[in-house]
Amino acid sequence: MNEYGQAAADILTALGGRDNIRAATHCATRLRLVLNDESKVDQAALDALPITKGTFSNAGQFQIVLGTGTVNRVYEEFVQQSGVQEVSKQEAGALGAEAGNPVQRLVKLLSDIFVPIIPAIVAGGLLMGLNNLLVAPDLFFKGKSLIEAYPQYADLAAIINMFANAPFVFLPILIGFSATRIFGGNPYLGAALAMIMVHPDLLNAYGYGAAKLEGTVPTWNLLGLSIEKVGYQGTVLPVLVLSWILANLEKFFRRIVPAALDLILTPLLSLFITGILIFAFVGPLTRLLGDGITAGLTWLYDTAGPLGAGLFGLFYAPIVITGMHHSFIAIETQLLADIVRTGGSFIFPIAAMSNMAQGGATFAAAMTTRDQKLKGVASAAGVSAVLGITEPAMFGVNLKLRYPFYAAMLGAGLASAFITFFGTKAVALGAAGIPGIISIKADTIVPYIIGMVISFGVAFVGTLLLARTRFNPDLAAPVEVAAPAETTLVATTPATVAETAPVSQVVTPSAAAPVVETVAAPATAADPRLTGWVMPLEGRVLPLGEVPDPVFGSGMMGPGFAIEPASGEVRAPLGGVVETVFPTGHAVGLKTDSGLEILIHVGIDTVNLNGQGFTPLVKQGERVSAGQPLLRADLNAIRPQVPSLVTPVILTNLAEGQRVEVSGGQVTLV
Repeated sequence: MNEYGQAAADILTALGGRDNIRAATHCATRLRLVLNDESKVDQAALDALPITKGTFSNAGQFQIVLGTGTVNRVYEEFVQQSGVQEVSKQEAGALGAEAGNPVQRLVKLLSDIFVPIIPAIVAGGLLMGLNNLLVAPDLFFKGKSLIEAYPQYADLAAIINMFANAPFVFLPILIGFSATRIFGGNPYLGAALAMIMVHPDLLNAYGYGAAKLEGTVPTWNLLGLSIEKVGYQGTVLPVLVLSWILANLEKFFRRIVPAALDLILTPLLSLFITGILIFAFVGPLTRLLGDGITAGLTWLYDTAGPLGAGLFGLFYAPIVITGMHHSFIAIETQLLADIVRTGGSFIFPIAAMSNMAQGGATFAAAMTTRDQKLKGVASAAGVSAVLGITEPAMFGVNLKLRYPFYAAMLGAGLASAFITFFGTKAVALGAAGIPGIISIKADTIVPYIIGMVISFGVAFVGTLLLARTRFNPDLAAPVEVAAPAETTLVATTPATVAETAPVSQVVTPSAAAPVVETVAAPATAADPRLTGWVMPLEGRVLPLGEVPDPVFGSGMMGPGFAIEPASGEVRAPLGGVVETVFPTGHAVGLKTDSGLEILIHVGIDTVNLNGQGFTPLVKQGERVSAGQPLLRADLNAIRPQVPSLVTPVILTNLAEGQRVEVSGGQVTLV
């Protein structure tokens, strides 16, 4: 049995045997498995395997990180030994969703519906926050607002306020389109249904309460049944339920209506029946239920106060690990849509406190750990966390060491109690961290900032203290690492680079691919394998820790950096041989003539597109030169379908202890 066969056998045993494997697939870097029972996994045995770089469970899939070039060979052996069902990425995702319990399936359903509409809600919410800065009294001037001090800008504030309100007034249309698509119906019918719910002939939902008290709610008389003519602006639950009814009616009629009449009768009957249900029965009932949920959450927050918020903040990070936090999107959307009554969202500020705590703990971990590789990951992941992206910090550092995670939980809990004492709420969604300041109610911005300092500080100091206790694994196994050499890679304008260019050579710009100039520091310490480096993509260079993916962002695949692409042409950074071109075209692996192994993975979760938007330009085994195009990606087509286009560039075979640092667009190999 070869090494890949042995690795597959060891993995299969650690997973609980072939009877515990329901389905299997793989992407460019990891095995993606649907298990019957994840509790049977021997995690310690998996972690002990030299071939395994990391594992995690997400959306019903147990994923084992093996690395490019290795994963496909282990997968072939794994499938042969286990006799497991091979499935596509989409089928694995569907099976994984089915494998979850009802709560997990509900969380995934809500996430699938609301994640695509987040940009619209964030944009509207941030504009609302900007408007609040303009009209809030006592923020910039005592006794008056900025607009009152400069009335010539009053119309600008009015325009911003209109822009801000639009996504919430027409929120049912956004949800109707997305939800009907997820439920298996025609999303355009879902949008049409939602347009009925916010039609201007109806009494605006925001005026329903006052009209009810005055007895002036308009009605229809339908066959003796009095039906209120009330809209559903800013509501969530009614359109969710009605989208499900619409999608199922559409599927029902498609089964029974003759094909010749399907195009006419199916949408007509589906929309008409669901439309009647909106106003006659389902709409009023779900409006009442939605109002009750909102009132209940607001009451719970007001009643439990700082103690309840402190407990929520304490356990927010463990909730993130389970994925349950995705369900909060729907709740926050409802809280913000009904902001007149709720005052805003209390969840967002607490999430921000948790993120700041994870960042503080990660920075402290970078100071206390003796693992040089982890130090490099932690410094970048800490920055990412305080800016609102915590996966690299949480999964790549804090959970590995554990004691920073405990300190972060404490910091988040104390800070959440503090900000709740001052009634801190958000009027918008956004990046839950330092950038989230603009999302906070104007009169509670100062407590929010103090809360961030408390959260970061408690987590930072707590991590330093716990590092001196038995919770720190480094105390049991001290590690000595020699100081590594440095090679600095400075991004320059596009240029063509000779593969044999000496390290100290300054490259003259021309009109080809963007390059990285190699500068020795000192000259004798430079890594000759990087001579003639060409940047694989045009765009902004980022630390690896800012990649919104736990595998890449935590450094499981190895050190590297990332690029936020400005164009979709991926080029060879050095001359060499193409080792891997993934069938879906989203990733390519090279082995350079100097022996360096490089993985370029365009975007996050792009494997799920099954090749859509990608055009490979080379084949496995083909020789390439520095700057030669490897693949093209249609960024405009891909962007709406994936979480991020940020592209990790991983150097998979660097020496132990070497790491890559990014500062000010400059990439340094240390």
